[in-house]
Amino acid sequence: MDAAWLLCFAFVFLHEFRSIQCNQEEPAVKSKKYETEVFEAVKNYTPCKQHNCSCYQSVLENDLLPFQDGISFELLSSAVNRGVGTHYQIIRNKLYREQNCMFPARCSGVEHFILEVIDKIPDTELVINVRDYPQVPKWMNPTQPVFSFSKTSEYQDIMYPAWTFWEGGPAVWPIYPTGLGRWDVMRKDLEQSSLQWPWEKKISKGFFRGSRTSSERDPLILLSREDPELVDAEYTKNQAWKSEKDTLGRTPAKEIPLVDHCKYKYLFNFRGVAASFRFKHLFLCGSLVFHVGEEWLEYFYPSMAPWVHYIPVKPDLSDLRDLLKFVKENDKLAHEIAKRGQQFVLENLRMEDVSCYWEKLLIEYSKLLTYHPEKKKNYSEIKTKNIKMEL
Repeated sequence: MDAAWLLCFAFVFLHEFRSIQCNQEEPAVKSKKYETEVFEAVKNYTPCKQHNCSCYQSVLENDLLPFQDGISFELLSSAVNRGVGTHYQIIRNKLYREQNCMFPARCSGVEHFILEVIDKIPDTELVINVRDYPQVPKWMNPTQPVFSFSKTSEYQDIMYPAWTFWEGGPAVWPIYPTGLGRWDVMRKDLEQSSLQWPWEKKISKGFFRGSRTSSERDPLILLSREDPELVDAEYTKNQAWKSEKDTLGRTPAKEIPLVDHCKYKYLFNFRGVAASFRFKHLFLCGSLVFHVGEEWLEYFYPSMAPWVHYIPVKPDLSDLRDLLKFVKENDKLAHEIAKRGQQFVLENLRMEDVSCYWEKLLIEYSKLLTYHPEKKKNYSEIKTKNIKMEL
């Protein structure tokens, strides 16, 4: 065996040995990195003050910033004429609306909260979008005042608390045939389930049931099939389902009520068409929420912090396996994050907080109108309806 061959062999062996060493050290390095992320996030986090729904004040201010020079009759009319939302008027503490509403249950959910605070709102008018998608891209000039429940940084819609806090949520057959419905009612059910499934009794694995509204969820389903002890995740059927191709080659799984999600330590939130309505519900289980992607927002999202209240996951889920292993190996730390997330939602996302935000938003918005609105002759008055208690 000549010297050159031995030298080559030694080089290859040393390279492979170092590669193995690096791979063995990598999990420990990643774990330390995640620990540091949590430590720094908690250290730098300042809990918001609960008084007068001030947790979300910065969102309100940022959303109204483009209109600080005022909202003219012409600007508001341009938003109405685009037909991207429903035109509402508040005149002498009464609520009026144009006849058209694309989703009546959603409009009803919005109207519930406006009517709750209408005695405190000056005369004003606004366009409320009840579609899933925002309507005012940043390139639009001038920026139109349109209210939407969700947006990304590429849009300048004014965010409002979604209709789903009251009604009009997506129907899930057969468990929620009329939608998730009342947030205050669902809160009680989930709180009760969290007491039945305290952290030490929860199943130590990830859990997900949902339809394939986006292929971004596929890696989680595939990870579950590869490592079912780490994750239990399956696709369910939705209205768009046509064949098993729509559930990655498997028969659709049975729908599982949200209260039964509380049995598991780790729950997942993905965006749907826009922000996901399940996000706020998951925290009430007292489980650790894995939030995939940071792009889509509802009005309360910015007040919740990654690593403080939930585990942030890359949109392609490339870090998910490592994150799951990290929390399983650091159970106490994971429980602390879960408790902070649950506490935030319990304390700062009550029905009174939702109504409070609607009130502040409408009052501050009305100050920006540079004219006094006059009631449209063909608009109908919207009156308070009987309270719904069922889900």
